[in-house]
Amino acid sequence: MRDHKITTDFTIYENVDELSSSQKKLLLKAIEIRDQAYAPYSQFSVGAAVLMENGEIFTGNNQENAAYPSGICAERVAIWTAMASLPQGRIKTIFISARSDKTIVDRPVAPCGACRQAIAEYETRQEEDIEIFFTGEKGKIVKSNSIKDLLPWMFDNSMLS
Repeated sequence: MRDHKITTDFTIYENVDELSSSQKKLLLKAIEIRDQAYAPYSQFSVGAAVLMENGEIFTGNNQENAAYPSGICAERVAIWTAMASLPQGRIKTIFISARSDKTIVDRPVAPCGACRQAIAEYETRQEEDIEIFFTGEKGKIVKSNSIKDLLPWMFDNSMLS
């Protein structure tokens, strides 16, 4: 037996002013769609903006349902919309923003496990890392260079061979 340590690297932006203009644009798209989320049960709204290699941006927000867990997360809505529109497309960057009607979300909100697995599928498929930025409604913004940083022991298609 031996212990094994896994380390990951993240970039932390103290506030939106530290982002580039193209990053700010994606954040604003995520915020805009976040504020249109359908979240009457959790009152926790999430928006995601996906930048494709060709420069197109696709957005999505969480959609809840009284027949829980029939709802779907913003990240998967945005990714699947992008890939349905551009089946051979390549995802470059995903921006995620969350807010709550109950409290101020002042810390970064990372994708849930199901969304991490969905991102892993497309990162594996395209054989290229996807940048993932996540934030609350205010405060720090975290950037991960790859889903592997958020999901180091990810399940992918190589397990099925």
